[in-house]
Amino acid sequence: MSTIHLRGPILRGPDDVVGQGWVVDGRMTYTKPSGSIDHTIDGWVIPGLVDAHCHIGLGAKGPVSDDEALAHGQRDLSAGVTLVRDAGAPSDTNWLRDDLRVPEIIRAGKHIARTRRYFRDFAVEVEPEYLAAEATRQAKAGDGWIKLVADWIDRETGDLGQTFTPEQFNAAIEAAHQAGARVTAHAFDEGSIEPLVLGGIDGIEHATGMTETTVGLVADHQVAVVPTLININTFESIVASAREKFPTYARHMQALYDRRYQTIHMAHEAGVPLFAGTDAGSAITHGRIGEELVELTKAGLSHTEALAAGCWHARKWLGYAGLEEGEWADAMVVPQDPREQVVVCQHPRAVLRRGRSVGLV
Repeated sequence: MSTIHLRGPILRGPDDVVGQGWVVDGRMTYTKPSGSIDHTIDGWVIPGLVDAHCHIGLGAKGPVSDDEALAHGQRDLSAGVTLVRDAGAPSDTNWLRDDLRVPEIIRAGKHIARTRRYFRDFAVEVEPEYLAAEATRQAKAGDGWIKLVADWIDRETGDLGQTFTPEQFNAAIEAAHQAGARVTAHAFDEGSIEPLVLGGIDGIEHATGMTETTVGLVADHQVAVVPTLININTFESIVASAREKFPTYARHMQALYDRRYQTIHMAHEAGVPLFAGTDAGSAITHGRIGEELVELTKAGLSHTEALAAGCWHARKWLGYAGLEEGEWADAMVVPQDPREQVVVCQHPRAVLRRGRSVGLV
């Protein structure tokens, strides 16, 4: 039996503070165990962070080797992430299941996109008549989620455009639900939000196109939004590369970027469930969840609210426990109260994965 003493304080929730706790054979207890203590960790303890939009196994050119996929997960875990919702990956990372070197991974299968309307080699590309069947296939391949690509640049119009009709989205969402999976979608454009919500979607990624009208719809239906603000910060480079060939698209993306904080603040004020995700994979390096939490505060969330979006609330949304009695000790230790300054989450003092120490500083 191994025992770690967490001298705390331990934040089991935003307002649930316990002075200390112990990890016995990987599980939390708040009753002092008999016997010797193998290790003591001092600091503020919170449940492990959640990266709710992450792509372990995705690189700049599509699928990566097993070694690189493992490295993705190790970087995320070292940053304090113990749970990942992998929002689409061309690599099969099922072999990492129960591997304590990486976070717990909730896989969403492969992205589903319209033919030639997404990054090359990132997704399963289908024509409309095959969308619902592919949704069923990916639902069976994942861990209870699938990911649709709802809009992308349309080179014929020179601007963002929906990849499928509302009826086609509806059929795909229904098919996934019947197969037991929740559905989320990549959505930048203003016109994507309403048909997705009315079609019964469970989540929207990025959601830069929310307006005063559609944000109310998202809130009414309690559709989860993962803003991925550190990814939205790359829009300026997209604009620069597109300006000459696709000026309308470039202006559109610039406008979405310029109002990004206002859009998320509006969603927060309306009661939209917001969760933290980095979009790591491809252009975004892994291990940056702490930066995303800070970005959420720039959009008007308090430090406690931003932390909850990447910790307690996110774990509950995905069906995972925190640091309750008897649960696995997936935890992060930081030097100060993260509810006061969430930036401290960028520098974890220690990370525990099922009670196993990932690293101590």
